[in-house]
Amino acid sequence: MKDSLKEGDQQRGGSVDVLKDKNGIDQVFLHNPRGASVRVSLHGGQVLSWKTERGEELLFTSSKAIFKPPAAVRGGIPICFPQFGNRGSLEQHGFARNRIWSIDENPPPLHPTDSNGKAYIDLLLKPSEEEDLKLWPYKFEFRLRVSLSADGYLIMISRIRNINCKPFSFSFAYHTYFAVSDISEVRVEGLETLDYLDNLCNRERFTEQGDALTFEFEVDRVYVSSSDIIAVFDHERKRTFVIRKEGLPDVVVWNPWEKKAKAMADLGDEEYKHMLCVDGAAIEKPLTLKPGEEWTGRLELSVH
Repeated sequence: MKDSLKEGDQQRGGSVDVLKDKNGIDQVFLHNPRGASVRVSLHGGQVLSWKTERGEELLFTSSKAIFKPPAAVRGGIPICFPQFGNRGSLEQHGFARNRIWSIDENPPPLHPTDSNGKAYIDLLLKPSEEEDLKLWPYKFEFRLRVSLSADGYLIMISRIRNINCKPFSFSFAYHTYFAVSDISEVRVEGLETLDYLDNLCNRERFTEQGDALTFEFEVDRVYVSSSDIIAVFDHERKRTFVIRKEGLPDVVVWNPWEKKAKAMADLGDEEYKHMLCVDGAAIEKPLTLKPGEEWTGRLELSVH
């Protein structure tokens, strides 16, 4: 089905198409005029593909990924909400990435610069009475805009509103799997001198000593109170990912390395070499919304 662009959308740049995958789940395809593309699944509101105008895939997806709900897909950009990891009573990374989202036909407006010249889709997640509210008894509206700019930037804007009569707290991450040529040839800059919580040492707090983060073993860290720009350099491909974020004070860096990769059913034994997760996140200090309040978290990814 071709998306019908509504009145006022003539400022959009590119095209938006909605097609079903083999499990009958809607997939939204965004294309900009130069040929870059983004694919978003309504399963989890998850970006599964981000390609350059030359058709190069920028996100990693495991060859063993499971695309059938309720399993989460290993790769792309899963959304972790309302819990990150196992920091709470919910399933790993919360339930947002395992639910079927809907297309939001009439979202509250964003700033015109978030629409003009971009191909975009607005998605919506509300908790279900029978399932979600039993697990986590708070009513919310989670609006997600995924957009692709004329220069191939991928932008994600999450707006989470408390429509409850009591406050709630949550943690959040855009759990981004970058495709890299060889993890041993990758470095991350923008984390120097930051404190981090090491998930491999019971979340003990350390301070980053190096000028850049490189990878020789498993890494599972939450860098706290980071700057809003992080860069991931892939030397072999001569490619740099730039991560810009707003409303997301923390950065998760994760690579499972060899031993853990072999223990993961939905990840190939050697695939850890070709992926790196670097997430814009809010984890160390959970976010709290009073009734009627809204939080916005924005992620902008570009490649150079």
